[in-house]
Amino acid sequence: MTGKVPPLAIASGLPSGTDRVADDSLVATSSAREVARAWESFAGGEDIETGIRPEILASWYRCRDRYDVDRTLDVAPGARGEDVQRLDNGVIFTTLGGLGALAGQEVERDGAVVTVTDGDGRVLGAWGDPTAQRRAELHNLAPWSSWSEQCTGTNGMGTSLEVAGPVTVTGPEHWCEAFHRWACAGISIRDVVTGSPVASINISRWNASLSDLVPSWLTKAAACVEQEIYRRAIYEADKVISEFNKKCAHFSGPFIAMDRGGNVVAANEAAVSLLGCTDENLTFAGAIEPAKRWLPDISGLPEVVRWARKRAQGSVQWSGYAYLPVSPGEHATPLTMLPVVDSNYVVGMLCAFGLQEGEPYEPNPEAAVSSLPPRIVGMRNDRLVLLAPSEIRYAEADRNIVWLVTERGRIQAATRGLDNVERSLAPYGFSRVHRRFLVNLRRVAELERGIKSELFLIMDSRSHESVPVSRRHAPELRRILGV
Repeated sequence: MTGKVPPLAIASGLPSGTDRVADDSLVATSSAREVARAWESFAGGEDIETGIRPEILASWYRCRDRYDVDRTLDVAPGARGEDVQRLDNGVIFTTLGGLGALAGQEVERDGAVVTVTDGDGRVLGAWGDPTAQRRAELHNLAPWSSWSEQCTGTNGMGTSLEVAGPVTVTGPEHWCEAFHRWACAGISIRDVVTGSPVASINISRWNASLSDLVPSWLTKAAACVEQEIYRRAIYEADKVISEFNKKCAHFSGPFIAMDRGGNVVAANEAAVSLLGCTDENLTFAGAIEPAKRWLPDISGLPEVVRWARKRAQGSVQWSGYAYLPVSPGEHATPLTMLPVVDSNYVVGMLCAFGLQEGEPYEPNPEAAVSSLPPRIVGMRNDRLVLLAPSEIRYAEADRNIVWLVTERGRIQAATRGLDNVERSLAPYGFSRVHRRFLVNLRRVAELERGIKSELFLIMDSRSHESVPVSRRHAPELRRILGV
C-alpha cells in the first residue's frame, strides 16, 4: 500500500453534450424491473433464493426479518448524539475526510455525492455536486443522519458496514422504495485489531449508474485509511507488551496481555501451558504484528473484553473480573481485567487468571436471545442459501470467514466470525470442539483416536469427513456424548 489513491471516475459515460439523464433511466431497464418485482414479492413476505445478488438478498433478509425496517421510509432518521467512535479518530477521520473532499471535487461534474460515515453509519461529511447534494438532503443524506442498515435499510453505506469489501446498491436493490432512483457504492474501513467497522466512504448518484471502476477506487481508498489503523495497532501493541513486562513479575499464576479485540499479544509460561498455546514468541517477545496474535479459546471472553474496555475508558485505576470456563467442563475461573491506557484511551487489557478483583461482570441474557435468527443464511456463488440448522454438519472458521459444511456442499455463512455463528447455532445442539470448529453433535457418526491419542469426530462415515477436537474440549465432549 502506497497511501496514494488514483483519480476517481464516476460516470459510466454520458453522450457528448449531455448533462442530464432521463427521469426513469435507472429503473426502466429490464434488469431493474426484474429486481423491482423481486423486491415487491420479498417485501410482501415471500422467500426467494435466486435472481438477486447474494449480498443484496442477505441485506434484504436482515432488513425484513432482523431489523424490521419500514420499506416506505423516505427520510433517514437523525443519528444519536453520542461522541463519535474513537480509534485515534483525529488521524483516521482527517485522512478519510481529505479523501472525501478530493473525491467530491472529482465527481461534481458527474452529478454525484461523496459521503463519509462513522462505524455506526452516522454521516460525518458530504461533498460533490451542489444540485445532487440538495436532492440528497431531501432524504436526509447529510451530516448527522443515520444510514446504517438497521435504520435505513439496504444502501451503500449501511450495507458496507455489514460485510467486507466494496458494495454497490443500484436502483430497486435499495430496501426503501424512496431510494430506488439512486445508485450508490460504499466500502467500510475496518479496525485491523477487532475486525469491526470504524468508518465508511460512499458515492451516490441520482438516477444514473456508476462506473465499474468505482469499487476498485473504493478498495484503494479504504486501504489508504487502514494504513493509519495498522500503524496505530503496532503502536498500541508495543504499549501493551511494555506494560505486561512491567507487571508480569507480580503474578505467579497465568497472566496474559491482550489487544482491544481480545487477541493475546503476550503471555507468561503458566498461561501458555493453561491455554495450550504452542507459540513461544508470545512468551518471550510478544506479537507486535496483528496477524500473529492469538485468540484464546475461552467461551465468553470477547464479550468480557468489550465490557471491560467500555467500563475502563478514561480510568487507569479501574479493574473488573468475570467467571469464565477456561477449560470446558470445569468450574468457571475468575479472570481479572486490568486496562492498559494511553492518552485516556484503552489500548489493551492485562488478564490475571485465578484473581478476583474490582467490578463484577454481569452478562446480558437478552443479547443472546435477540440474536437468534429464524433461519441460517449462507451465500454460494450468485445465490443466497437458506439453511435449517439440522442441515449443517459443522462450521469451520478461516479468520473471520465461516464455512458451513452441509449436505448441499460447502457454503459461506452470511454472518462473519465463528463466535457470532456459534451464538446463532448453540440453541440447536452445536458445540465448539476446537478454536476453528463448531459441530452439530446430532450429526456425529463416529469417534476416532489418532496415533498420539488425538480425538477426531467423523461427521460423514462415507467420505470419512473428520473434525479435530482440541485437548481442552475433549473431556467435556466425552461427557456430552457419554463416551
